[in-house]
Amino acid sequence: MRTENETETEVGVGADAGTRARDEDMPVRFDTKIAVLLRDDLEPWQRLNVTAFLVSGLGTASPEVIGEPYADADDTEYLPMFRQPVLVFQGTKETLTAAHTRALSRSLPRAVFTSDLFGTGNDRDNRAAVRTVGKDRLDLAGMAVYGPRNAVDKVLRGARMHP
Repeated sequence: MRTENETETEVGVGADAGTRARDEDMPVRFDTKIAVLLRDDLEPWQRLNVTAFLVSGLGTASPEVIGEPYADADDTEYLPMFRQPVLVFQGTKETLTAAHTRALSRSLPRAVFTSDLFGTGNDRDNRAAVRTVGKDRLDLAGMAVYGPRNAVDKVLRGARMHP
């Protein structure tokens, strides 16, 4: 929050001398990206489930992605959420496998959801299911990745925005 004594900043290059805006009025630009890549043959309920599971991992490994807590006008408090948008993409199984390989080669924070996890019902069994398969043989249903915008864009090469 800005105090009364804080100054305003000029808007953009070449703005009129009298054109000023408060920092909180300026568009927020992120040099990082949070992205989820889903296999394009998943059922709608699976897409939602996979997305929810995947993004839950990013906030624990990369706490800087989490914003401040929310409160409504009655001061009812709510949990903090991601500080930036989560972009959801889809692609073929091959696209997902290639993206996974690229994310690993760039050492980006990532979460995976394999097809086996649709048949488990708890975290212990989920982890056990992933643990039984090597990284090059995972049957990926989805993955989430976080990192510098250009690196995440390279990871997602070949994927398209989810409709």
